[in-house]
Amino acid sequence: MSSGHDVSFTIKPIGVIHSPFASPGETPIQPSFAPGVKGTVELFPEYGEGLKDLEGFSHIELIYFFHRAGEMGAPALLRKPFLDTEAHGIFATRHPARPNPIGLSVVRLVSVTGNSLEVEGIDVLDGTPLLDIKPHVPDFRAAGRMRIGWLEGKSKQD
Repeated sequence: MSSGHDVSFTIKPIGVIHSPFASPGETPIQPSFAPGVKGTVELFPEYGEGLKDLEGFSHIELIYFFHRAGEMGAPALLRKPFLDTEAHGIFATRHPARPNPIGLSVVRLVSVTGNSLEVEGIDVLDGTPLLDIKPHVPDFRAAGRMRIGWLEGKSKQD
């Protein structure tokens, strides 16, 4: 049985995300910091059929590759996040320079036209490779009051 250390795999993008942000420094740190910011998600034609029935959801989850995370520094297990002055473990942050630079954003779905989605609340760089889309279903998330660790008092939910 494999320990997981020797497993490797390839993930191919299914599309590309377009936004008004050309550099990491101008990109909002989360969708909640990008109200009203519009973007477009373009699926490659061979994946278009997978958009059937998506228009019935108000929000979607975009899973993507931080293709320019190297501009934020080399991956490190301790990082000073954007909302704090002290370093935290990378897995206690949402910093893009991670061992596997994968991002997740929940955005509002405005419209579906062919292989293209218009979204709002986008917080990713223009040209970001899209790995997957999932409908956002709040009932599938943990319920009840959640703790947010070192972000207490720094989050918009406070």
